[in-house]
Amino acid sequence: MRWDPAELRRVSPGDARAMSKVLFAWMAELDEGTHEYQYVRNTLVELNMALVRFAARRFRTRSEPVEDIVQVGTIGLIKAIDRFDLEQGNEFPTFAMPTIIGEIKRFFRDTSWAVHVPRRLQELRLALAGATDALTCELGRAPAVAELADRLELSEAEVREGLVAANGYSVSSIDAGNPSGDGDDQGSSFVAHLGEADPGLDAVENLICLKPLLAGLGERDRQIISMRFGAEMTQSEIGDELGISQMHVSRLLSRALGTLRSQLLTES
Repeated sequence: MRWDPAELRRVSPGDARAMSKVLFAWMAELDEGTHEYQYVRNTLVELNMALVRFAARRFRTRSEPVEDIVQVGTIGLIKAIDRFDLEQGNEFPTFAMPTIIGEIKRFFRDTSWAVHVPRRLQELRLALAGATDALTCELGRAPAVAELADRLELSEAEVREGLVAANGYSVSSIDAGNPSGDGDDQGSSFVAHLGEADPGLDAVENLICLKPLLAGLGERDRQIISMRFGAEMTQSEIGDELGISQMHVSRLLSRALGTLRSQLLTES
């Protein structure tokens, strides 16, 4: 079965969290780079896009199109998915939001220019910044123009042009006060307005894809999955509750997840 991305984006926040836990557990068992791994990873991205849209709305007063902000925030979401460790016990939204917001803030920092500069030179400035950081770490000092030119396969004249263009760049801190200066928000920072939960997200439709798959499992398998990923019980605690060994719980859980994974990855 394949899930429609549009359907995944209508999943309620609570169901998205529960479903993400199952998907992260599956992904941990897959080899990185395989088709199955990429599919589960992409499903996690679609399932959690509400986090990106929520973060992007907090920056809608900026000059950049919201669509561009969402794209940048999605990069942060992907980074969070790749770094998330289910065993640490954190909720994924709590873990992911700082990374998403950080990526958006970096986007504004890297696109804040005091004067109009051609896009070619803006991109050159970013390339020079990355090369400068890398060479500084390698050499233990600031790199020379010739070294930057060699690293980027550019002429020294092009490097100098890029360094001059960087003078047209200025940082506008996202921690700065409200530029509008109106109302009760005068002097407050943008960060102060970044909430942790959007009540409006509760109005989205309920999960429609995972529940039928879970319903196809046996009663004990459903109970174990609910206890493990819903109540967040350890395998030992589940074993004590059901009167079976932790090893038996592990086998039953692996079998149930394998069944769900095979159904998830089956072509419709």
